[in-house]
Amino acid sequence: MSVHVDFETPEKVQQQVYELVKKIGRDGKGRLKKGMNEVIKVTERGDAKLVVMAENVNPGEMLMPIPMICKERGIPFIYVADQGFLGEAAGMPIGRATAAIAVLNVEKGADEDFKGVVASATELAGN
Repeated sequence: MSVHVDFETPEKVQQQVYELVKKIGRDGKGRLKKGMNEVIKVTERGDAKLVVMAENVNPGEMLMPIPMICKERGIPFIYVADQGFLGEAAGMPIGRATAAIAVLNVEKGADEDFKGVVASATELAGN
């Protein structure tokens, strides 16, 4: 497990996260920010509603500030195994990966999935 990962996310929950990100990123059912720097900016401002980070980021230390900022701001966060799949789900060009994404808003059609992922993230984080 990488240094930035606080807890393990079960495979079933990871699939729910990927599906949510697809609905928001590809299908336009909300708004995302992609990439470590953008995610740090929106979490520091408190604009993120959920943060998703990839476990296979190298070096993992790059993402270490994000969970700390999320905890300070009360923003739920969760992990997925692969940054390639995360980038694809977020609607990035094929072959482009992303270490992290932040969900800024969720529209109808994705709101129930969003609530389920947030509940899982909160439970896994022990909050």
